Amino acid sequence: MISIEQLTKVYGHGAHATVVLDRLDFRVDAGEIFAVVGPSGAGKSTLAQCVNLLERPTSGSVLVNGENLSRLGERQLRAARRRIGTIFQSDGLYSRRTAAQNVALPLEYLGVTSAEAKRRVAELLDRVGLSDRAGHYPHQLSGGQRQRVGIARALALRPQVLLSDEATSGLDPESTASIVSLLKELRDDLDLSILFITHEMDTVLQVADAVARLDHGHIVESGRIVDLLRDPASALGRALRPARPHAAPQHGETHWFLSYTSAAVPADWVLRLASELDAPVSVLGASIETVAGQTVGHASIGVRAVDPVRLVAAARQLGLDARPVPDRPDAAVPAISVDAAVPTAESSPALERVA
Repeated sequence: MISIEQLTKVYGHGAHATVVLDRLDFRVDAGEIFAVVGPSGAGKSTLAQCVNLLERPTSGSVLVNGENLSRLGERQLRAARRRIGTIFQSDGLYSRRTAAQNVALPLEYLGVTSAEAKRRVAELLDRVGLSDRAGHYPHQLSGGQRQRVGIARALALRPQVLLSDEATSGLDPESTASIVSLLKELRDDLDLSILFITHEMDTVLQVADAVARLDHGHIVESGRIVDLLRDPASALGRALRPARPHAAPQHGETHWFLSYTSAAVPADWVLRLASELDAPVSVLGASIETVAGQTVGHASIGVRAVDPVRLVAAARQLGLDARPVPDRPDAAVPAISVDAAVPTAESSPALERVA
């Protein structure tokens, strides 16, 4: 487990001081992958350097399994850093060393015997699927393979925490999916805490259990991935939703955006909604997928001559949030309040018929 408490990093002094990280708080439990996202300049790289103590925080704490690493002296800190394995954006491999020799580096520095190091390296390369590439040099490996070597090296000293600093940046989609799958496998097998720092929202959806958005040194929003995706008011949830093209509504139809807000959205919600409204519902586009074992999604629909309040209420009964899509991108979205009781299956014959 890794816990970040009131972590602050300031460069410079007095009038020239720049606050890069401002009192960050978050926790990554054992067996959890926690992503941190944010634009360039948000402080992500500084966060990574403070977590592995390559940069000393100005104040605040970095705790691994309850021990405050930020209070340790240099000698103690060198030993404590072994608990945090780091995977870098650039693989950081030595070009004149083979894959096996690169993985062996931390073991050599620690003074592990040659026989033990050889056994451990073979075990690690097998774990990341590169046993047959042990004698290859970095230039003989693909980008994804080089990153796998970097992961094996990060695991060499049996860390309790993995820090992934833009580890999939620049990789092609197939290599990214491969690295994501490997990290999830390692998380499950070794019960690791993984802090995954990235700017790639699609990758966050694939790999993370929870996510925080960092902006100008502050965490502006955080939560479990599924909860954020089901919260219509969440800016981070909207940013995580994959963009999908949709068709334009037909003449006479109003355009609506529906998002899943519940785990209980029925698979036949289109039929149920059309039955309750007594009007055809056109699906203009949709993205429905499984994240962390739960169904999440959103859809664009077109509907003719329907009372907006009635549509919002019917959608809510199905576990959906419904919002009108304005004709122009810059137009304001009208507020629709549903003050009356939302219909239930007992009070709505149409909902009862399709239940």
